Amino acid sequence: MSDTKQEWQYHDVKPTRGRKLLLLEATELVFALPLIFRLIPKAKVIQGETWFVAFETEQEFQSQYLALTEKLSAMTKNSSDDKILSADLSEVNHALNRYFSDYGWRRVRKELSQIKKRKKKSHIEVSNDLIHRLKAFMSLQQLDSFDQALDYLLSEADQANMQGDD
Repeated sequence: MSDTKQEWQYHDVKPTRGRKLLLLEATELVFALPLIFRLIPKAKVIQGETWFVAFETEQEFQSQYLALTEKLSAMTKNSSDDKILSADLSEVNHALNRYFSDYGWRRVRKELSQIKKRKKKSHIEVSNDLIHRLKAFMSLQQLDSFDQALDYLLSEADQANMQGDD
């Protein structure tokens, strides 16, 4: 599947500086779909009016909402077929562009970025005693982060294992 980045079609004046707004990519769907489904209900539209296109009538809102939810549901069902998914993604992006304002889509992209960052990190629980020992080790070895310290210790352990195998 081609993963070309589609640009947002601005509702207001296209900014001359800063990053261009991008529409969803196939690789983002796992993180994006729950976020989108959480943001699009009418209660959210009423709450965060600046996030959404100003709908002229209730009927216009209903038709845009139905079109978007139908396209999102179809995309979710067809997620295993790359050709259909690509077409569905294009339709969903077009519907999202008609539903969210420029400001709203910028906020969605920001939230999506935060979600992707959180998913990349793992959290483990370690006793305070071990944390103090690790911080002392980091100070002795002039290491800046727990990642560096753990990487250093694991590398040392790997080397010791390889020497023991000889």
